[in-house]
Formats: sequence, C-alpha cells, structure tokens
Amino acid sequence: MMIVSQQNPKIKTVRRLQSSGRFRRQEQAFVAEGTRWLSETVRSECEQRLVLYTEEWGASRDHRQLLDKLSCEKSEVSFEVMKGISELESSEGVIAIVSFIEILPPENPTMFLIADGISDPGNLGTMIRTAAAAGINRVILAPECVDAYNPKVVRGSMGAHLQIAVQRLSWPQIEAETSQMSNWIAAAGNHVSYHQIDWTSPSSLIIGSEANGASITAQKMFDGRVSIPMEREMDSLNVAVATGVILFESLRQRRYVGSE
Repeated sequence: MMIVSQQNPKIKTVRRLQSSGRFRRQEQAFVAEGTRWLSETVRSECEQRLVLYTEEWGASRDHRQLLDKLSCEKSEVSFEVMKGISELESSEGVIAIVSFIEILPPENPTMFLIADGISDPGNLGTMIRTAAAAGINRVILAPECVDAYNPKVVRGSMGAHLQIAVQRLSWPQIEAETSQMSNWIAAAGNHVSYHQIDWTSPSSLIIGSEANGASITAQKMFDGRVSIPMEREMDSLNVAVATGVILFESLRQRRYVGSE
C-alpha cells in the first residue's frame, strides 16, 4: 500500500535520521538518497533497512531489478511524501535507510586524512570522496567535525563511505593511532611545499577549517606544516580542493616513486 501521509512512522523515522546525529548514532543508521547510492549499497553488500520510492521511479525496469535484489522492507510513497523527505530540490524518487558501515583500515596503513573542525558538510563529503579516490587508508574525524552521516556529507561523498574507513575519534585516540606516523598540518603561507614531502612513509595529513585552520590540539601533535605554492596572491584554497591536491601527490609518490 502506498504511503501518502507525512505522519507515517516510517516517514518520521527518515526525518529524524536526516536531522539528528544523536538519533543516527542511536539507531546506527543513516539516510542515503538516489539511485547511485542505492546501487552502491547493493554492490558493497551493506545492510539496507528500508527503501522508499515513488511510482514513477519504480516504473523503470532497471529500478525494479534493483529493488528485486533487496531483501529489506520496500514501500511505495506518493510524490508529495517523497518531496517532503527529500534533501534535493529535484528528487530522483528513491531514499533508503542504511545501517552504519564498518570498514577497518589495514594493519600497516600508509596514510590517514584527519579532518579537524570541518563544519561544512559539502566540503567533508568531497574530502571523503577524494580520500577514497586517492587510496587513503582512513579518514579520521576529530571531535569538532560535522557528522560523517549528515545527509549533505553522504550526498557529497557519492558512496565513498562504502569504500574507506571513516571514524570519529577523540584527540588522545588520534594521537595514539598516528604515533608512528609523520603528521603534517596543511596551512596557508610559506611552508614546506606539499611535493617536497616523502609521502611514501606512513603519514597523516591534518586539514583544519577554512575559517580557523588547525585546532590548538592538532598543532601540538604535528611534525611540520605543508603548503601549496600558488601563482597569484590568494589567501588560501577551498579546503576540499587543497585536500585533493595534496592527497593525489601522495598517491603519485606511493604509486610511482615508492616503486622505484
């Protein structure tokens, strides 16, 4: 039976998961929106708990085949209900509740990305996506970071949560996890250029917020500051862009320099 009421308990659960990080942690679940995300959950064999879709979305043969692969509860909803719970201006017509994903980093990691005080969910989502693409072993969220399963973070990651370990740790835990690594803080200004650092040895890159930079706690544990030389006099790059520049240099070194 089609769900047509915004007061339906399933719809209320979706809304709470979208709006409350505490509720997401309590339920150990988050909301993923769109066909690509749903397809990625099937491919990675993670647990879907509920899938809501519109009649129009479900009319596609490919989408029906995708639904047939799911063993979870599936419910059709009206266009108005989907519009009410969608985080997008123009919804694709499918939303899923998915269990938290636990991916463990390798025993001998080569590089971590530490997000320190990143408050913009779009930036964090892009950073997670970039870290996965650059072969980083783990994304660590320091205490003041936006929630990894915030809907905008999930959307920005484009499914990268299913491919890389993303974990929130306290600063003492971060220090313990990186004690055998070289720890570099990305910073604006005239510091060691990112391409002069040996990223082939175990390393971590700490990225602070655009507004405030790295926290005082992070500054106590770093081994040096790394910067990106710029052709013109710009104060800084967007935090997600700067992350990508440095991480892909680390990938280049590990792939080519490290194999020489």
